[in-house]
Amino acid sequence: MDEPTILLTNDDGIESAGLRAVYDGLSTVGDVTAVAPAEDQSAVGRAISHEVTVHEHELGYAVEGTPSDCVVAGLEALVTDTDLVVAGCNRGANLGAYVLGRSGTVSAAVEATFFDVPAMAVSMYIPVREDAAFADIEANGDSYREAAKATTYLADHAVDAGVFEQCDYLNINAPVAEWGDAQMTVTRPSHLYEMDAVQDGDAVTLHDRIWEHMADGDIPDPEGTDRRAVVDGKISVSPLTAPHTTEHHEALDAIAETYEPGDDEAANDEAAD
Repeated sequence: MDEPTILLTNDDGIESAGLRAVYDGLSTVGDVTAVAPAEDQSAVGRAISHEVTVHEHELGYAVEGTPSDCVVAGLEALVTDTDLVVAGCNRGANLGAYVLGRSGTVSAAVEATFFDVPAMAVSMYIPVREDAAFADIEANGDSYREAAKATTYLADHAVDAGVFEQCDYLNINAPVAEWGDAQMTVTRPSHLYEMDAVQDGDAVTLHDRIWEHMADGDIPDPEGTDRRAVVDGKISVSPLTAPHTTEHHEALDAIAETYEPGDDEAANDEAAD
């Protein structure tokens, strides 16, 4: 295909170093327009707005809204000829099945798939022990070198290779560039889940203990999972589908067949008589 038109968004905000690193990389293989949140919108999932304010920006458009807002506004109003949506690069990994619905980065890619536009979400793993520690970490453009290189490579090759005929979007997680040259491996989301909660008076603290295991390199995730790949210093690429799927459930069929519609209040009065 000719040089693709790429819509670039994220959830860290349009001024983030990660978005700029990916923008520069993608610009070597396509025509890139950023349509990204004006401010940090991390962990907002697929939150959507009724109306958003848009400002012109040197990279494209800054949107006073969520990543999903950016994708809808971008595809329908601002960059209507988009061939590929890329979300990222996020400061911090988006790994594991339970994270996918929380992440603004991944949610932007998911939103694009409902427009039948191929999409990629890209994040950089930072080995820290606490979620909150991400706010204190300085990550410059060079830190995203592995992530930007992998994203650019996939943007240049995946569409023509037919990758998106078998999946809706790619979830990419790369190590910090200082780790050295990383191999790319195809993965599946890990199902390991270790959220817990501790009450102290009126407060309940929620804690994701996965980050501690990852920082120590002590994780039970098997080979082939996204989390294992990144802890081992590889670039994880998970080909995923977006729409929820349903399966035939005989047990649900059985109880649905015995449901009796009607006026509950009238039925209760009759039973009382």
